[in-house]
Amino acid sequence: MSFGGPYEPAGPADRPARGAEAVDGTGSFRSAGAAARERPVYGSVFAQRPETGAQPVYRPPAPLPAVPALPVPRRTGRGAVIWALGALLFVLIALAGYFLGTLGAAASIVGLILALIPLGIVLFGVRLIDRWEPEPPSLVIFALAWGALAAVGIALLIDLGLTSLFGQRDETLTSVIQAPIVEEAAKGLGVFLVFLMARRAFDGPVDGIVYGALVGAGFAFTENIQYFAISLIEGGGADLTVTFVLRGLMSPFAHAMFTALTGFAIGLAARRGRSTGDVFAAALTGLVGAVLLHAFWNGSSLFGDFFALYLTAQVPLFIAFILAIVGLRREEARVTQERLSEYAAAGWFTPQEVTMLGTPAGRRAGLRWAGGLREDRRSLMRSFIKDATALAATRQRIIGGRDPHAAHEEQTLLRRMQVTRSELLAY
Repeated sequence: MSFGGPYEPAGPADRPARGAEAVDGTGSFRSAGAAARERPVYGSVFAQRPETGAQPVYRPPAPLPAVPALPVPRRTGRGAVIWALGALLFVLIALAGYFLGTLGAAASIVGLILALIPLGIVLFGVRLIDRWEPEPPSLVIFALAWGALAAVGIALLIDLGLTSLFGQRDETLTSVIQAPIVEEAAKGLGVFLVFLMARRAFDGPVDGIVYGALVGAGFAFTENIQYFAISLIEGGGADLTVTFVLRGLMSPFAHAMFTALTGFAIGLAARRGRSTGDVFAAALTGLVGAVLLHAFWNGSSLFGDFFALYLTAQVPLFIAFILAIVGLRREEARVTQERLSEYAAAGWFTPQEVTMLGTPAGRRAGLRWAGGLREDRRSLMRSFIKDATALAATRQRIIGGRDPHAAHEEQTLLRRMQVTRSELLAY
């Protein structure tokens, strides 16, 4: 799209100029003659004309159907997510019984209602982070459920086991050592399981932060129910108000921020195409950071002036966390634009389309343009943008060379975008 001018789609007739460099499907640019002598990895759409070996061209995955229909990219791991969610349902029943039995129905309901407020705050923040490349809803639900159910259940079982073995422990020991280690390990396990079940949707540090924050938000939600209910039972409305302000309003992002460190480490290793063992090692490194930050956060409520430490240490940490996310979002946009530029060099998009699809300002302009068309085609433009983002991520996995299904998804997404483009331009 040349903003303010006519829309200029790319298509099978658009080809790079003679003498351009070729993209060979492995991420390396070479001369056309050299590329012609090798086959692309995983059958990528980038290819050479073998009889001449002179001019880089693309090979369309398939002609468009007579009646356009959007093909669906191949997805894996959904069965595992469904089974995992089914298992978490049983954990939900067990936790509900535990809360009702130990805290009572009235206090549990009050705690549940109040806990929804900080949960909503965190989910709104996660939504802002995840706008560039939204994660699959099934994985979002699983991450939340793991934090709210499995991670809490693991922490409770370990605490009950230690209590039965050693009796009541010192508060400092449990708050500064036991809780950070046990809780972050349980939450981090959930993030790593998301990677194992759907590693093709877990392809960067921003994804890791999103899944880590979701697991942390789920954990904080259930933990807040317990804290709010206990405060109501032991101290009435006054204690409940203080607890709600401290946990629900002053530090709603605490658990999300801790576990986001583990997710960041996993996502960084995934972006670099590392093996499962390497990703697990990266997860342990991130876990150490999460445990230390969690221990510092808990310790600030036990040692010294809490409010002074909150203003001088915890608030600056949170600001640094936000700035780091902003930087990562910009990097994600840069990678998207870079990968789409490779397709533009092979004739799939125009430079104007790369700008439109790979920059925040371009996306806003594209949506405004689509909204002015007959029948308001912003939904089509959103699909076009979503598929372009997925295509860039797929291209990144092809470069990493560890996803044998990436070429199939690449071809499907390109075909989807061809169909969507034709619908956008239909008059």
